[in-house]
Amino acid sequence: MRRAERIAELILLLCALGSPAAAGAQAPQDNDHTLQAMRDEMERAKTRLELKIPNIDQPVRPYYVEYRLLDLEVREVVAEYGSLLSSTQTRNRFMNVEARVGSYRLDSSNFISDDGFRGFIGPNGQVGIDRDYNSLRQDLWIATDQAFKEAVETYSRKQAYLSSLARQSDIDDFSKVEPVQLIEPLQAPDWTGRNWDQEARETSATLRAFSEIHESRVAYYIVYATEYLLTSEGTEIRQNRHFAAIEAGMSTFAGDGVPLNHFYAKYVARPAELPSVDAVRKGLNVAGTELMTLRAAPPAQDYTGPVLFEARAAASVLAQVLGPAVNGARPPISFSPVMEQLLGNLGGKSDWVGRLGARVLPSGVSVVDDPGAKDFNGAPLIGGYAVDDEGVRAEKVVLVEGGTLKNELMSRRPGPDSNQSNGHGRAAFLNDAKPTMSNLLFSSAETLSAADLKKKFLDACRAEKLNYCLVVREMDNPTLSLLHQEDFSELLASYGGGVGTGDRLPLVVYRVYPETGREEIIRGSRIIGLNSRALRNLAGIGSDSFAFNYMQSQDNGFSGTALGAFGSARSGLPASVVAPSLLFEELEVRGARGEAKRLPLLPPPPMTPAR
Repeated sequence: MRRAERIAELILLLCALGSPAAAGAQAPQDNDHTLQAMRDEMERAKTRLELKIPNIDQPVRPYYVEYRLLDLEVREVVAEYGSLLSSTQTRNRFMNVEARVGSYRLDSSNFISDDGFRGFIGPNGQVGIDRDYNSLRQDLWIATDQAFKEAVETYSRKQAYLSSLARQSDIDDFSKVEPVQLIEPLQAPDWTGRNWDQEARETSATLRAFSEIHESRVAYYIVYATEYLLTSEGTEIRQNRHFAAIEAGMSTFAGDGVPLNHFYAKYVARPAELPSVDAVRKGLNVAGTELMTLRAAPPAQDYTGPVLFEARAAASVLAQVLGPAVNGARPPISFSPVMEQLLGNLGGKSDWVGRLGARVLPSGVSVVDDPGAKDFNGAPLIGGYAVDDEGVRAEKVVLVEGGTLKNELMSRRPGPDSNQSNGHGRAAFLNDAKPTMSNLLFSSAETLSAADLKKKFLDACRAEKLNYCLVVREMDNPTLSLLHQEDFSELLASYGGGVGTGDRLPLVVYRVYPETGREEIIRGSRIIGLNSRALRNLAGIGSDSFAFNYMQSQDNGFSGTALGAFGSARSGLPASVVAPSLLFEELEVRGARGEAKRLPLLPPPPMTPAR
């Protein structure tokens, strides 16, 4: 009952894929009958699948059918204080079938009925791993039948609801695209010659040096996947995806009993690119040292004034804020106006929808999402891909130019500003694809050096006659730093009404005293109201851009928080944000969070140092 898998279950996230593979030509003979089974069953569905409904002259047929299949092989090693907790290697294959009834203009999708979420995803389940033709056709046959019948029922409910409205939406439900054929050669997993079990032992042993850390986990996670997509429109795709990660979480208590957490994370495209044991030890040592410093730090107090986000923290904030803002698709229709409003408040509707041509960021700022980018100044970016999860070729999109909103990220679900996909429909573990960032680059024509930005920050602090101002050096990722479900539940409950208002969780925060320049670390702060509107009037932008790789959550239900931005290697999509330091003229920061707990009665036992 611990760790990220329990967190993932709580917030309804599933494991994810990413990282591009080079587009290949027609595949050689490889004994993979998956696509042939999908083609043959698709042909039957297109020509023969229909449902005769009483009192209706014409039988109902699906206008669109989609088969998706995921062949997933995962190597996972988890260690604590130099000892293995688990070491597993698994292979599974999962399918998902979607059928749409109606037309591109109005169909059975994008509707939440009184029975809950229906019409998003067709039946899905596990299938055999042998790539067997007959077994897969049998599974597809049953799943197609179920998906079609559910679509018919949902379409009827949706039509009944829409007929009760005085004014219906003029936005289509689904956009047309050109079919894509992309068949890559099958890729065998390459676990490299490294001993992952031993590396996990050696790196996790680093935290023995911090006896006051009550619990820690270090996980190595390596994913190789083959994705298949076949649609009734003619799209046929078999592509390889892969990524690797090292994630660590650690927890302790401050002297007053308030729980504290920290994390370490590294994400790469291939396992061979994971950092060495020495590099991971160094990163874990930094995180452990900061956590121990936080134990002795004073709790944060309520504060309103200038806040400087150094580049690493700024990239994390932009990942949280811009993710929902650049989504151009409309949220689903709900049978209940209250439910529809709730979905919008929790991130279902972007603040930037309907604002094309308006200024949304400071003049001079540009934001580009580029799935084709491989690196930034030599630092690798992990969010790229060639074709999205709806079979649309990825496009580079200029979202903001000179501070003005030019475009939005689009899937095949149209929105108020656009009815065409630009290849950003991404999905975690066969979930419903939606507009999602890949490699987001935030830049400005007007920047300040680190020294000049710091001076401007301190000058603003003096002008406000404040005793101190705040610098944020790192933001929290609760999906990694919280090791127990109960800790996560407490955090979720503490958000209350802040989910849709932009609450943010800084992790490493310093008070800076403008008269002396002295810095003092504090713990437990929370930033209030940092949303897309707060970005419009930035007081300063640095020239020190940082490439931030992370696993992006697709759960819109917490879009105002880190919970809506960050997943784990099990429950997110690879993504990257490139951003510089950012100076906010005024933000509201609340004091220490967290309920005090009873401290252990005995001191920690001694630990032998890591060798």
